Amino acid sequence: MKLYGPTITASGRYSPAECTGIKKRRVEGNPDIAHVSTSHVERMNLSIRMQNRRFTRLTNAFSKKLDNHIHALALYFAFYNFCRIHKALRVTPAMAAGITDRLWSLEDIIARIDAMAPYPKPRGPYKKRIA
Repeated sequence: MKLYGPTITASGRYSPAECTGIKKRRVEGNPDIAHVSTSHVERMNLSIRMQNRRFTRLTNAFSKKLDNHIHALALYFAFYNFCRIHKALRVTPAMAAGITDRLWSLEDIIARIDAMAPYPKPRGPYKKRIA
């Protein structure tokens, strides 16, 4: 948790408050407090915001339906973890974790989505609408 205080150098209405310190506390599990850091989470949040414009309301890609937003994020995470080679790792995160031994393509992801989709049911009888 970050602790903020008044800004001394910058005066103005829109000046950000100065971070005066941090307070670490356990939320879940039993982590070693000396090694707790939010750097990895903040980096992931930045990557998501910069590469996915669905979080920005005033763009064409903004999702009005929650289902569309969830599906778009699922595609992003699948691409990010299985298709994109990361500079620091020199492989994909899925390859580094031992989940897969090869680089996936978008065709592989689409094939996996199609394989998991439910089989379409036969159409029912046509019913005429009465206006």
